Amino acid sequence: MVGEWFDRNTHHWDDWSLDRLLEAKAGRVVSLVVPARNEAATVGDVVSRVRDALVDTVALLDEIVVIDSDSTDETYVVASDAGAVVHRAAEIRPDLGTVPGKGEAMWKSQFVTKGEVVVFMDADLLDWDTHFVPGLLGPLLTRPEVLLVKGFYERPMGSGESAVPLEGGRVTELVARPLIRLLFPELAGLHQPLAGEWAVRRSLFETLRVPTGYAVELAALVDTVRAHGLHALAQVDLGTRAHRHQSLRDLGGMATQILAAALARAGVPTAGEVDSERPPAVSVP
Repeated sequence: MVGEWFDRNTHHWDDWSLDRLLEAKAGRVVSLVVPARNEAATVGDVVSRVRDALVDTVALLDEIVVIDSDSTDETYVVASDAGAVVHRAAEIRPDLGTVPGKGEAMWKSQFVTKGEVVVFMDADLLDWDTHFVPGLLGPLLTRPEVLLVKGFYERPMGSGESAVPLEGGRVTELVARPLIRLLFPELAGLHQPLAGEWAVRRSLFETLRVPTGYAVELAALVDTVRAHGLHALAQVDLGTRAHRHQSLRDLGGMATQILAAALARAGVPTAGEVDSERPPAVSVP
């Protein structure tokens, strides 16, 4: 089954022309959401390049929204000056409280965006191009059975002349892939289950429980397949992506969150504290 899914649901970013995507969009609203924490050095480039190519030149996106997750640098100002609508996660629905984390920022984005389709991109991109966005939208705009699309790419360590090819994605290779093989083998055909570049129909995302930390991507995949089947997923080759790499200490915390969310979904009890999860947004008044 995995092999059949891989053949039908693995795409390349240039499988769709911009003209075809604009026709398929057919009046639907599409949002780009960029969760960011202390990314003043890179978030402006992400926002300005996407806005120029896909809002001002070609109207594939209707809004670019940056969710500032408790930044202590100039992320908010830089993103706003670049042309994004910026919200501080803690100030979105304050009646619901706030916790730190990437998943929290993505969950909160549902209350300040209007897109029927939502594209997520990380704010720390270094070597990338704006084709990421139309590539992720391709399956969602042209195939009604697809509900969630994951990007994948070659991930060099570093950037420019110092880049080392075919390295990076340490948590993916050492934690996520082994977990998937052991607990969720139906997802084994996904190249990069933790990729921060993905797209989803709002009608799906608002029904999912969302871990407030780094486990949001893996949890979304597992819960989507359980509720809707493997045919609801697709993946797209986006080429090459580089970003700022975190320290091993930081990666240890990320790995712990991913392990906890995966084990919880497999029904395995854990002795340590598990990161909180937000309820489906559709259930929130």
